[in-house]
Amino acid sequence: MRDATNISAVASLSPHFMGFIFYENSKRFVGQNWQMPYLSRQIQKVGVFVNETSENIASIAQKYALDYLQLHGEESPEFCERLKQKLHLPIVKAFGVGQGFEFSNLEPYLPCVDAFLLDTQGKERGGNGIAFDWQILQSYPYSKPLWISGGISLENSLVLFEFLQQKPQIPVQVIDLNSRFEIEPALKDVEKLKTWKTAIFEPFCQTINET
Repeated sequence: MRDATNISAVASLSPHFMGFIFYENSKRFVGQNWQMPYLSRQIQKVGVFVNETSENIASIAQKYALDYLQLHGEESPEFCERLKQKLHLPIVKAFGVGQGFEFSNLEPYLPCVDAFLLDTQGKERGGNGIAFDWQILQSYPYSKPLWISGGISLENSLVLFEFLQQKPQIPVQVIDLNSRFEIEPALKDVEKLKTWKTAIFEPFCQTINET
């Protein structure tokens, strides 16, 4: 996200996380000298980076008081470890799920990241609007929390939630709503998000609490 008015409108729905992309080649890049509007401390600010230097990440994290770092490039486990020791912020490492993907690729990162984000492998580094086959999550062998991204929409969210309800052993921590809830890149459809929250997410949470 990057538009101040849109950010404030989405913030009124009390999301747990809000993402900001600091990657110049992304169509959702916040831009140079961007000013972040006020956000409640209840909303965790996630900075998204792609193959950025640790120095630039540190500078941006300090400037915007980021709460999480999401690494969406080819960052090595050693880089993640050094960054974690330097900034003491939670790190989420993103992986594209596609041809040739194996959960064993995540294993070297287990000691140095706090969660894995699984997105659909596509021509863009994220925000392709395509869901991967969630059945693959049944084979996830680790306890490290998962952030699920990639083409999640009003139309398929119930299927995702019903699947996760049947598989409580899958440690899903975050559901990432992005391109399928956009009017245009980096501009969210607030009414669609509101519908998702009231008609899908909240009833699902109530069902979970009751069981």
